[in-house]
Amino acid sequence: MTSTVSLAAHRRRASRRAAAPAPRWSRPALWAVLAAAFVLYAWALSGYANEYYAAAILSGTKSWKAFFFGAIDAGSYITVDKPPFALWVMGLSARVFGFGTWSMLLPQAVAGVAAVALVHGAVLRAYGNARHGHVAALLAAVVMTLTPITVAINRDNNPDTVLVLLLVLAAWFCLESLRTGRLRSLLLCALFVGLAFNTKMLQAYLVVPSFALAYLVCARGAVVRRIGHLLAAGAVMAVSSAWWMVIVDLWPAASRPYIGGSTDNSVWDLVIGYNGLGRIFGQSGGGGFGGGGGASFGGESGAGRLFNDMMAGQISWLLPFCALALAFAALMRWTARRAGAEGAAGAQDGASAAALEGGAPGAGVQDGASGAAWLVWGGWLAVHFAVFSFSSGTFHPYYTTAMAPAVAAITGMGGVLMWQAFRRSRTWAWVLPLAVAVTGGWSFTVLRRTTDFVPWLAWAVLAATVLAVAGLALAGLVLAGRGRLAARVAVGALAATLVAGLAGPAAYAVSPLGSQVNGTNPTAGPSTGGMGFGPMGGMRPGGMPPGQYGAFREGRFPEGMRPPQDGGEAPSGRSGRVTGGPGGGVSDSMVKYLLANQGKAEWLVAVNSAQQASSIILSTGKPVIAMGGFTGSDPAMTVDRLKELVSSGRLRYVLSGDDRGGPGRGNSEVTTWVRQNCAAVDGQDGLHDCSAAAS
Repeated sequence: MTSTVSLAAHRRRASRRAAAPAPRWSRPALWAVLAAAFVLYAWALSGYANEYYAAAILSGTKSWKAFFFGAIDAGSYITVDKPPFALWVMGLSARVFGFGTWSMLLPQAVAGVAAVALVHGAVLRAYGNARHGHVAALLAAVVMTLTPITVAINRDNNPDTVLVLLLVLAAWFCLESLRTGRLRSLLLCALFVGLAFNTKMLQAYLVVPSFALAYLVCARGAVVRRIGHLLAAGAVMAVSSAWWMVIVDLWPAASRPYIGGSTDNSVWDLVIGYNGLGRIFGQSGGGGFGGGGGASFGGESGAGRLFNDMMAGQISWLLPFCALALAFAALMRWTARRAGAEGAAGAQDGASAAALEGGAPGAGVQDGASGAAWLVWGGWLAVHFAVFSFSSGTFHPYYTTAMAPAVAAITGMGGVLMWQAFRRSRTWAWVLPLAVAVTGGWSFTVLRRTTDFVPWLAWAVLAATVLAVAGLALAGLVLAGRGRLAARVAVGALAATLVAGLAGPAAYAVSPLGSQVNGTNPTAGPSTGGMGFGPMGGMRPGGMPPGQYGAFREGRFPEGMRPPQDGGEAPSGRSGRVTGGPGGGVSDSMVKYLLANQGKAEWLVAVNSAQQASSIILSTGKPVIAMGGFTGSDPAMTVDRLKELVSSGRLRYVLSGDDRGGPGRGNSEVTTWVRQNCAAVDGQDGLHDCSAAAS
């Protein structure tokens, strides 16, 4: 009887907390965090970021066909190697405001800020508006804002920023469906996962296991009802994922662009190959660094990948804390369940009632986020960690921005949980100091790997860690029960804890400000040696063939790759050399020659790779054929197709590479035909005039 009454009282108090007004500081604090996020993501944006996507966005402003398919050129010869949803977001802005740096990148910054706000809201709702829920939500928002790789990618035009926003929206609606019991919210969750699929394909599905598990375990109603709801959500997800792919694959291939990155000109091949299993097992789809290992710009695969010299500063700062938080949350829930079972059995000594009220070790701290929130965010983090750590295919550091929402939410919820344990249970008071020590120690380790980057910061973090651990120990053990003095010491220790945990990532997070973003491989923080792409470079490609890596060490770009930035301001009047990678550089003089002699041809020129084509498209605004897709290895151009384009007058000039084929060199048969049938243009290395071949 006692336990039943205590449980009812506990629920009444929880209900009153949920109805209580938000703390006076909560809203101003949230707006301050969002303002800081906007500054980090939008300050001094310049250039075209990833020119591959920038060219497609510009082309989409000139042709609705190119817009729909995500073609890199306005003539719609070949698409980018991703679905077009993120391009649509930036492309619509560019259509309204005119193409340029801000119209393209500002939507990315806004999407990043929106993701921070949604993480805050999702964490807060998990606490039912309780006061400590506001603390957890604010901490989560701060962590999300300051995640270094998230700052870097939100200043870029890669699709990952939009992907993260859509996945956080899906998580928000998943948790809302569990909170309210409404099927509509679950279906909206599935809809946003499908839209995320149309942003970056199978990576979007990495969140599905955690969503499904949370709903199956925590949703209201019978198991059969839950399974039925999940099946309905699966149908919505399938439709919202597949609609664009089905339309494109059913569209007559002769009247649409070639699907970049595929081997057979189908989106399905792109899904399961280049953007699917190829990322995990190292297979290559349409070309690029492929075969066994793929090109890993984040180091060799394995459990330690996210903690290596290249990756640690981008995402790992709070991973040890998250691991401890998840383990502690699971332990506390198991303890609370056991205490509840003892209470239900009718124990008469008052221990069970005390457990339900918060007196027993562990049970009293189980007063925070819902179990569903722990399952959603914990599963999200675990699946992403496993896939990103052990995938053998192409892997860029910026992929890990998809982990940031889960890291942020778990840090916020875990910090509050450990603080409650510290205050309420002498048995578990050691958990928070341990977590602070591990987090601060790892931050010190990461910072000391690059001793020339803010040299004093590592020692400041170490000092803050020592002060925090000592202060928590003093407040929790020596001064326990001394009220005001213990509280003051604890507050000082918490301030030191924030420095220990956030100073390192904050220093990395501000490093991209004022620097032209490295569009191809955006990272934050100092260079770690190896492959340096501009001011934020320093990523060594662990799976890159020795010859290609040697070129980087010598300050050259290997065949199949090119510098991600060429300088300049806008498509009209851009100055400087337009570099094009293999097959010969595309100089200003060549561009002027092509513009003067294009005539009535639909395409200005055909080049081997999209990396070459993008520079010319951005400098001229004219359609350019990228015969081999991103790296020049897609089988998008054949001799027969080239003959058709030339004979119809739609194409006159071809910039050919050598005839050996391979990444960046294009189709050797096409190159041979061009050299045998087209006239070399005097003074323009590699450029051939095929107008005579038309006859």
